[in-house]
Amino acid sequence: MTAAAPLLAPAMPAVLAIDVGNSKTDVALIRGDGAILGASRGHTASHQQVGPERGFATLVSLVERACVEAGLDPAARPVARLAVYCAAGVDLPSDERLLTAGLRKTGLAASDLVINDCYGGLRAGTSRTWGVCVISGGGINCLGVSPKGHVARFDALGEVSGDWGGGDGVGQAGLAAAVRAQDGRGPATILETTVAAHFDVAGPRSLSVAMYRERIPYSRRLEIAPLVFDAAVGGDAVARSIVDRLADEVVAWAGAAIRRLRMQRLDPDVVLAGGMFRPEDPLFFKRIGEGIAAVAPAAQVCRLTAPPIVGAALLGFDRLQGSPTPTELEHHLRAQLTHERLSR
Repeated sequence: MTAAAPLLAPAMPAVLAIDVGNSKTDVALIRGDGAILGASRGHTASHQQVGPERGFATLVSLVERACVEAGLDPAARPVARLAVYCAAGVDLPSDERLLTAGLRKTGLAASDLVINDCYGGLRAGTSRTWGVCVISGGGINCLGVSPKGHVARFDALGEVSGDWGGGDGVGQAGLAAAVRAQDGRGPATILETTVAAHFDVAGPRSLSVAMYRERIPYSRRLEIAPLVFDAAVGGDAVARSIVDRLADEVVAWAGAAIRRLRMQRLDPDVVLAGGMFRPEDPLFFKRIGEGIAAVAPAAQVCRLTAPPIVGAALLGFDRLQGSPTPTELEHHLRAQLTHERLSR
């Protein structure tokens, strides 16, 4: 016997949009006309960072906060017609199955959609339903979707799947360059000074030993990435070589997606999302633009400025309507679902 479908309240929000990153989680309850009824931002619910059980507990807490703001009973389930869960680390079918089962168990929505955060980044960065998105935050990943809906994905499992980039890779390269400058194996770089100063240690070698001894968490390598960009913008040749390597990796990911989907002669939007694209470094973006133009001359490269959760919301409305979200509704939603709104 098939289980009965959940009863939907007449005023139930249409979409529960969820964006789960490696450092934070955003949720929003959205009415059918695009009005944001409630939203909240909190700690990461990533199954890779904190485990599925703790992750879903965090998610439920954030949704309950949004329900209170919306004037809804947090205990009444489901709270929305469709939950769209865009998350970092949804890389393999097993990840999707794990998270779909966990989300369904919460009962937060009448139906659920679990997808990689690249889908959300792409939809947030363009009004089209196709194109390419490269996310470079803590790690790096890429997604390509053709006009006909064909998809190019990557395993994005880290070094074991050939990946380099993101804050982790850039931070590690910056620390290595600083240590090598100190001990004479590498050229001089301002990173020798700035990295040590940031962690308030005697020198880069002291930092590497502290991380090796676990006195300083290894994960804090991410904090070195902004120092690398600052040094590159300031003219440091070693730092610039690291930033150039990241630019070339971005081109490699996006170029592979474009070629696999045979979009070289089309004009795909290439959306750059994540923390590694926040620094103001004209040479970095120039190198990326020129590299992608060599693959697809008509491609349009753009940096994502909207919160990625906008993509989750739009994907939800796309699915509920069976077609792309109407332009007026999309503009209304984008105008409301902002970083300022989520940070209240």
